[in-house]
Amino acid sequence: MSSFWVSCVFRRSRFLKPSLSLLLSGNNKPSNPILNPKLNPHIAKLTNHDRWVPNSEQNFRYVWVASICTTPSQSSVEKETSSSNEKSSWIDLYLPRQARAYAKLARLDKPIGTWLLAWPCMWSITMAAPRGHFPDFKMMALFGCGALLLRGAGCTVNDLLDRDIDNMVERTRLRPVASGLLTPFQGLSFLGFQLLLGLGILLQLNNFSRILGASSLLLVFSYPLMKRFTFWPQAYLGLTFNWGALLGWAAVKGSLDLAVVFPMYISGVFWTLVYDTIYAHQDKEDDLKVGVKSTALRFGDSSKEWTTGFGIACISSLALSGYNADIGWPYYAFLAAASGHLGWQIWTVDLSSRADCNRKFVSNKWFGAIVFSGILFGRLMQ
Repeated sequence: MSSFWVSCVFRRSRFLKPSLSLLLSGNNKPSNPILNPKLNPHIAKLTNHDRWVPNSEQNFRYVWVASICTTPSQSSVEKETSSSNEKSSWIDLYLPRQARAYAKLARLDKPIGTWLLAWPCMWSITMAAPRGHFPDFKMMALFGCGALLLRGAGCTVNDLLDRDIDNMVERTRLRPVASGLLTPFQGLSFLGFQLLLGLGILLQLNNFSRILGASSLLLVFSYPLMKRFTFWPQAYLGLTFNWGALLGWAAVKGSLDLAVVFPMYISGVFWTLVYDTIYAHQDKEDDLKVGVKSTALRFGDSSKEWTTGFGIACISSLALSGYNADIGWPYYAFLAAASGHLGWQIWTVDLSSRADCNRKFVSNKWFGAIVFSGILFGRLMQ
């Protein structure tokens, strides 16, 4: 329709006088975004038209007419331009439209949460392997799928309980439930579906592991409420996210060796305090406005000192766990590398930059991988 009006008015433009505000001082292609041929296809057609005479008065008549015809669509042009700069995830590219909102609700486009949930499980399963043997790959596959499902279920619970808060936070306002893309009932139904699949995985473990795994749901469902009552929700997240350090050992051994798995579990809690405090600095301004709490607000300018202490406690607990498990020397070499990685992210992070906080947070998947490699080689070389 816009092209039709441009062509119609183009023929009658000889009766119109150009506005002085649009005179371009000899530039025959306007710099205004709406009149830029690269951004507006109608202007591109005019500038390529055989009646376009460079540096002539007729130019201004054409530009003036085109601006009248295209001004109502300025917002749409700008919207298209800005949207073209946004990164589309694989969800938008490959999944059916009906499934996209659910995939985003489960954060399938942001796998870092699944990695952070899965690594303590993999540590524990590998630590429980017999000396000189690889870990149980079937068990690792089950726990990998379980981490994906439980992380999605946790995000769904979080978004359902926090939908009013998410609306007021810049980073979270477009989440499916907060934005209205999904109704709370749809989110609740999806939660039930994820838990049902998770139950299918849990039933493949021994009885002791089933009870231990089911007990973690209390932590999963209550975590999103913690930010309303305490400045330490990151510690509570640590208790939740690292439950796999207990469960992985139990799934292999049928019991718990607390001398090994408890220090590993505590190390995961301290690790979570490091990476999630860094993560929380992204939202500290919005959290203050909304009235929710976090360790980022609790520590403020002392965050690096606090996270350094947590990092030391994390590495020390991992060393104690390996010592009690009588693991081989490669474990400690990899643990030294892991401590270097943790120190790098703590002391180089710019806590005033959301982008850098997110980069350092995401880098923790490599910390988990380094520790896992240490346990694997430590077991194989005993």
